[in-house]
Amino acid sequence: MDIQVATLCDAATDYGGKLNILGTFDTIMAAQFPALHPQCSIALRLSFSRIEEGRHSLRVSFVDEDGHSIMPSNIDLSADIAFPPEGSSLSRNFIINIQHLKFERPGAYAIDIAVDGRHEMSLPLQVREVSKPSAPGPGTSC
Repeated sequence: MDIQVATLCDAATDYGGKLNILGTFDTIMAAQFPALHPQCSIALRLSFSRIEEGRHSLRVSFVDEDGHSIMPSNIDLSADIAFPPEGSSLSRNFIINIQHLKFERPGAYAIDIAVDGRHEMSLPLQVREVSKPSAPGPGTSC
């Protein structure tokens, strides 16, 4: 199994086996905390070889810099990989839509991806506070 694509993005779709990705990012800017990110997607494309035919499990977790989950539960998916007679590899797209992702504080976060119980990779995510412009003092102009 090989992870061909793994990204956090604004939106993603699967159109006839084609993975369409809109607005990939690795940083979220917030004016205040706790911050609520309204909507995002995780887009994954995994490639399997014939020897890996069968049922596979996928787990996605959002964690803070201490490894603690920031979502109420992990995202667990499964896929049955079945090859046509002439194929030697097969790709499968996974799209996970997430709404109202809450961040208690700025910092380093990650999206951990595990396949069949084995950690395969982590996508880094930075959450930063937007600096607020200071009010002009006496005798200054904007």
